[in-house]
Amino acid sequence: MTTASNKGMKQTKPSILELRSLSPVFGGCHWSASTSVSERRAWWAIIGSLVFFVLAPGTIAGWVPFWLTGWHMQPPFLGVPGLRVAGASLLILGLASLVESFLRFATVGLGTPAPIAPPTRLVVSGQYRHVRNPMYVAILGMLVGQSLILGSTVLLRYALVVWLVFHAWVLIYEEPKLMAQFGPSYEAYRQNVRRWWPRIRPWSG
Repeated sequence: MTTASNKGMKQTKPSILELRSLSPVFGGCHWSASTSVSERRAWWAIIGSLVFFVLAPGTIAGWVPFWLTGWHMQPPFLGVPGLRVAGASLLILGLASLVESFLRFATVGLGTPAPIAPPTRLVVSGQYRHVRNPMYVAILGMLVGQSLILGSTVLLRYALVVWLVFHAWVLIYEEPKLMAQFGPSYEAYRQNVRRWWPRIRPWSG
């Protein structure tokens, strides 16, 4: 999943701290007279992203693995207990990466990862300077992490299937859409940041 903010374009990038005129409470929001359109859009993007987070990654990386394995522990892969520790680390890192990416979509891109409410700004900040699809990479990391914790070959095979679906979705839908929407800006980004394998030095274009 890729979005980015174009360097050189004159546009305000709201952050969570900039949503100062909002009063988030469970049950609704209060808009003051000084609330800007960008701030309102960012707040609703956060709400939409939260809903999508539960429905999509929550299902792919949570409910389905539970349905496949019941989260029952099997003997560790290769008889190496340390792989469970590696898996737990991968799971935690993947979850942290996923949350950060979702927040960046909402507060910088002013949209959600859902196709029906995509970001309105191309975003190449944060993790997106290293890899074009950090959300998908994070979900795959969470799946592999769970497989290492549980010693589950079923989850490894499931992770492979998920990656194939992600790859097809990116090639068939996301990349053509981003190219049509952002043109040369996205092409420059695509040429410098890989789709799946993160670059060590962040892209500064």
